[in-house]
Amino acid sequence: MDRDFLIDLFADFGPVTIRRMFSGFGISADGTNFALALRAGLYFRADETTIPLFEAEGSQPFSYQTRTKTVTVNSYWQLPARLFDDSEELSNWARAALAAAQRAALRKRPKARKAAKKVAKKAVVKKPAAKKKPATRRVGKAKRAHQSR
Repeated sequence: MDRDFLIDLFADFGPVTIRRMFSGFGISADGTNFALALRAGLYFRADETTIPLFEAEGSQPFSYQTRTKTVTVNSYWQLPARLFDDSEELSNWARAALAAAQRAALRKRPKARKAAKKVAKKAVVKKPAAKKKPATRRVGKAKRAHQSR
């Protein structure tokens, strides 16, 4: 899939941003990545709400092969082939994928806030300054060898 094809495909959905990602493209709207175009397949973001729709269509989650195993990514599912010809229904699936991506982003956000609070607390608490020891000059092997000549 090329960039022009993806722009035409999402024309009814609305404006999307298409960026190079891995061996294909990442597709986002409103700053949220909701689709991947990889290996001649289009994968939409899915969660517990939308996965049954993909399963009903016989779709599979995104997977890739490493040297030792096959890794399955259950958060992205392949778009059913029939939707490439139905831009209106594809737009509905894209909206559902964008909603799933936004829900996933909301679940991640509280953890980031907690981490930011911990960092802020550490920055506020100052330790008393330690007494500095007088500087001692360290001489390396090369300098000692040169001095002994």
